[in-house]
Amino acid sequence: MAGVFSKQRTFRPKKKWEKGTLKYDLHKKAKATLNAGLDLKQAVSLPEEEEFNDWIAVHVVDFFNRVNVIYGTVQDFCTEESCPLMSGGPKFEYYWADEVQKKPQAVSAPTYVRNLMTWTEKQIANVELFPAQVGTPFPKNFVPTCKKILTRLYRVFVHVYIHHFDNLTRIGAEAHVNACYKHFYYFVREFSLVDSKEFEPLAGLTIRLCR
Repeated sequence: MAGVFSKQRTFRPKKKWEKGTLKYDLHKKAKATLNAGLDLKQAVSLPEEEEFNDWIAVHVVDFFNRVNVIYGTVQDFCTEESCPLMSGGPKFEYYWADEVQKKPQAVSAPTYVRNLMTWTEKQIANVELFPAQVGTPFPKNFVPTCKKILTRLYRVFVHVYIHHFDNLTRIGAEAHVNACYKHFYYFVREFSLVDSKEFEPLAGLTIRLCR
């Protein structure tokens, strides 16, 4: 899957595990299980023979790719003018902070997502944080970093659903986004990777889709 990244565009090339590695095999296994038509609650469960951190790692990369594509479908409608704040309705506003911008700062939705994709890509590319080979020890900050990545990716779902749902419907992407959202939601709830307060903006949608 090709993509182009610039200061104006957020969509970027898909991140992949290298073929022939155990991580690649685990990714294919997870994808095959999901595509087998099994209940999503069952599909996200940790297989008995797999390590927890490896299972989290392949899913974080997968969700990064999926949210990247989902936002790419609406980014022409999500502009500095239409979305001057990264928000999920009037009650929820998301500020950006990272290693450089240490103080949380209000930014537009396109800027937040662009920063998020760049920052997440940097985390995933760090082999000390995301070891490429199964069996390589994970650092102590691996799970906390994954929680931060997944929390921020969830906020993209929130923004897209609340501010661009009509755009999703118009281009026929609603069913695909709903399926991705259910997979993401069941996964992060299974392993308590996103704080429950983050789910408040989409509480009604989640009840309809996931319960």
